[in-house]
Amino acid sequence: MTDTARTARAGVPERPTLDGIEETWARRWQEDGTYAFDRSKERSDVYSIDTPPPTVSGELHMGHVFSYTHTDMVARFQRMRGRTVFYPMGWDDNGLPTERRVQNVYGVRPDPALPYDPDWTPPATPVSDDARKKPTAISRRNFIELCERLTAEDEQVFEALWRRLGLSVDWSLTYTTIGRLARATSQRAFLRNLARGEAYQAEAPTLWDVGFATAVAQAELEDRERPGAYHRLRFHAPDGREVLIDTTRPELLPACVALVCQPGDERYADLVGTSVRSPVFGVEVPVHAHPLADPAKGTGIAMVCTFGDLADVTWWRELQLDTRVVIGRDGRLLPEPPAGVPAEPYAALAGQTVNGARRTIVELLADAGDLVGEPRPITHPVKFYERGDRPLEIVSTRQWYLRNGGRDAGLREELLARGRELHWVPEHMRHRYEHWVGGLTGDWLVSRQRFFGVPVPVWYRLDDAGEPDWSHPLTPDEAMLPVDPSSEPPPGYEEARRGVPGGFVGDPDVLDTWATSSLTPQLVGGWETDPDLFRRVFPMDLRPQGHDIIRTWLFATLVRSHLEFGVLPWRDVELSGWILDPDRKKMSKSKGNVVTPMALLEQNGSDAVRYWAANGKPGMDLSFDPAQIKVGRRLATKLLNASKFALGLGAADGLRAPYDNSSSARLTPRRDLELSATEPLDTAMLAELSGVVAAATTAFDGYDHTAALMATEAFFWRFCDDYIELVKERAYGTGPGADSARAALATALSVQLRLFAPVLPFVTEEVWSWWRYGSVHRAPWPTTYEVGRAVQAPGDPELLRLAADALSQVRRAKSERKLSMKAEVPLAEALGPAALLDQLTLVADDVRAAGRIAKLDLLPDRTPELVIACAF
Repeated sequence: MTDTARTARAGVPERPTLDGIEETWARRWQEDGTYAFDRSKERSDVYSIDTPPPTVSGELHMGHVFSYTHTDMVARFQRMRGRTVFYPMGWDDNGLPTERRVQNVYGVRPDPALPYDPDWTPPATPVSDDARKKPTAISRRNFIELCERLTAEDEQVFEALWRRLGLSVDWSLTYTTIGRLARATSQRAFLRNLARGEAYQAEAPTLWDVGFATAVAQAELEDRERPGAYHRLRFHAPDGREVLIDTTRPELLPACVALVCQPGDERYADLVGTSVRSPVFGVEVPVHAHPLADPAKGTGIAMVCTFGDLADVTWWRELQLDTRVVIGRDGRLLPEPPAGVPAEPYAALAGQTVNGARRTIVELLADAGDLVGEPRPITHPVKFYERGDRPLEIVSTRQWYLRNGGRDAGLREELLARGRELHWVPEHMRHRYEHWVGGLTGDWLVSRQRFFGVPVPVWYRLDDAGEPDWSHPLTPDEAMLPVDPSSEPPPGYEEARRGVPGGFVGDPDVLDTWATSSLTPQLVGGWETDPDLFRRVFPMDLRPQGHDIIRTWLFATLVRSHLEFGVLPWRDVELSGWILDPDRKKMSKSKGNVVTPMALLEQNGSDAVRYWAANGKPGMDLSFDPAQIKVGRRLATKLLNASKFALGLGAADGLRAPYDNSSSARLTPRRDLELSATEPLDTAMLAELSGVVAAATTAFDGYDHTAALMATEAFFWRFCDDYIELVKERAYGTGPGADSARAALATALSVQLRLFAPVLPFVTEEVWSWWRYGSVHRAPWPTTYEVGRAVQAPGDPELLRLAADALSQVRRAKSERKLSMKAEVPLAEALGPAALLDQLTLVADDVRAAGRIAKLDLLPDRTPELVIACAF
């Protein structure tokens, strides 16, 4: 039978192509429910994934493609291993990133004092730069509706890209972090934390982002190198002694509440317990000893201000110092001086920005003769909110906190123990977690002074003077959730009592976005809303995420699960690295060096891009390399064409021979009529394939998709370049030898398609559809038993390598003589050790046929290694 007839019968297109297969198969998968989660399975049969919900605040980039492809490969592998995979997709659409995007896109800003306007329509986009600099004020509710509108549009774009990439997500399990279910889940968890004493409110020094006008948490900080200057100030002791201190923030001089030095520092030992006068203001401040003071930094004695940095907060708290706050929430110095600070010198600073006040105080110090020398320029790390563009200030505010071990040694040890229970991929990432937990200095600040977020679900009674009773918050019943205290009254109150003495006031804040994202297992798993689903998926099997958010998302999720359930939220965590640009710098939107994926997916095909992503190991950074994507394209093309060729050789017959001509070629084969491999070359190839199956399975079990791909790809090229070339002449024939070849081809093609399927889902599904039933992604993962069942006797992988070496030498001889590969070789002599030639004898017929050798003589023990000499 000709190869054309065979491929036509097997359903192979005449001209296979990669073009358009993404749209075809994405649609088919959705129509057929290929990746639907089976709710009837028990927990032991389920593999559940706590999928990262991408932030819906712009475009996805190659970093997203990289990490989400890794997760999808895990999902596909586990599904083929027989697990029903719980693989949801969420959208993280609440919080500051969404607000910033809405403000930039539409040129608006929220103003809670404005009434809701149901007829308001947003401006046409894009808006001008002037509109962004001078945004239009709209009501809080109008602003939230605009956030919801834009995120809904972004989510459609994101979903289209994920489908194009081939993520095997069950799209019926999609969720958001701001929808009704998310708000109810987040508020329920918070109320239970509050009832157990794990959530509490406090007036305390707070890290404050002036640009966003909100508090931020320790986990959201990052240091950025910024220029500054050391200013040397002269304080005055009662005995006339001058005490010099160095500071980069002289504008905080009116907030100075103490000087601190290292205990035992002989330079200042006599000052400890006394007081000195501050320059310009003449305020008496005490001198204390504290172990955090660095005797080698500056003059060895430091000015403590409330508050300049986190060290100031520590000193203030542990030394029980006075509080003199001078910077307000707007980043300007307060209009009135704090208690004990004279008004006259302070008036020159009142209302100024930090930078303006710094210039003014330097002038005042110079005029008073208390600025020693010139400021000394430096570059130093400055604390920023990770999404902000202005240095953080520390202001005193009332906020909500959640206990996380920062001030509770017992809880800290429990959370460290949880980290040791968790299976980390790669293992060394656990140390980052332990370093973070061990270095916590305070509890988790979970309230934010923003708008598009989950409202803090509490109200406060107002006394007869209209002052809130902070210590006894009013809370809703869980059945009422979600609630919005800004627009709904608490139980037992009418809306008319809002804001009046004897009435109530709603908490105006929203919860930190991580306070909701930390509940993704509960949110998507149906906690308290679908108990049957929850018991089947929780605790989950896998949390895939970036290593840069171990301190935020991973830690926060672990905290919430530990407090609520007393268990880990998942068994394994797989960390992905960063994508680097050609200069080896992390790709990020803030740096402007990101590459968006859609054009690459369209130009090269999704499988090619996934191939590039699969070459990055968990926890390791990967350079963006378009050349690697082209390699992936060539691999997918070769898989398409080699499969067509193998089917043309009769591979389909290997699983379905013989056929009743009156029946369909796709009938279920009879097991007693399947062929098996009997020839040495065929069993040798399958023996090597069996080792590849074992290696790839072990690698995938260990979340090492890169090693699985390398093993599979290396074998595939040997299969194409060596085995197919050696066996094709025999496969074209008839009889037992041809049957053996077709059996080996059928098994090898079937197994390789499944080994490649997690990485290259589209091309493998396309080829599978030519000759097999159902979806390759629902087919069982190949096993060594399956490969072994296809042979009548064990094979020796070295035979394939030996035959390939012999054929390679024959072809090289033809090439050197500029002959066609189809040219006849009248005589070839095989020289080498006798034992080696004995082995060659087993595959000699295939070598002669593939090399078109008329006569092959074996000359033992003439050379130490195999040599094929050709006579033309």
